[in-house]
Amino acid sequence: MPRPRKPASPFRYFNSSPEVIRLVVMMDERFPLSLRNVEDLLAERGIDICHETVRHWWNRFGPLFAADVQRQRLSRMRGFRQWKWHLDEVDVKINGELHYLWRAVDQEGEILESYVTKTRDKKAALRFMRKALKRHGPMERIVTDGLKSYPASMRDLGIIDRQEMGRWKNNQVENSHLPFRRRERAMLRFRQMKSPQKFASAHANVHNHFNAQRHLVDRETYKTSRSAALAEWQNLMA
Repeated sequence: MPRPRKPASPFRYFNSSPEVIRLVVMMDERFPLSLRNVEDLLAERGIDICHETVRHWWNRFGPLFAADVQRQRLSRMRGFRQWKWHLDEVDVKINGELHYLWRAVDQEGEILESYVTKTRDKKAALRFMRKALKRHGPMERIVTDGLKSYPASMRDLGIIDRQEMGRWKNNQVENSHLPFRRRERAMLRFRQMKSPQKFASAHANVHNHFNAQRHLVDRETYKTSRSAALAEWQNLMA
């Protein structure tokens, strides 16, 4: 019986080491830095690359790393279904035109789904919620704001009885937009429709990976979680 073929390494056509590529992608994803900021910081570490190389590596490896992170997290979270979801949408300008970034966050601040649409109607909300339900399964409660698209789409899905609304109840997802906004400003906004969807999905998974809830734990626990996250990152796509 022939042996199963080992998957080809995604780094096989690149002269730089996988460690350097992972470091570059992590810096570009995790911190609100421009491409030239990343280039300058790497130069201080003795790594001489162009800012266009940073862009190319992010486009090539950013979604791959994010998908690997998401796959590992979903396998650990699959047995947990006592979720409370928080849903919200935020304006995103793409080449001067207004679009909407929909986001689902659980009760612990974990970003579950990000989805970009041109409209903010029932059709867009239904598409977003079906995508989140297909990937993560059912939940106990859904907290939303007063947008009418949410109850209309939940009625079609048969989960209208799980909706909650109330002042300050949705702060969890409102706060999840802040890292995206900081990164968006550093990138000088987006110019194509596919760019924010690709970036929002990858950025959400990297943010989840390194989000250790620092305000809820002591210093030693935080340092342990941070070291574990870095160790896992260094083994991605190995």
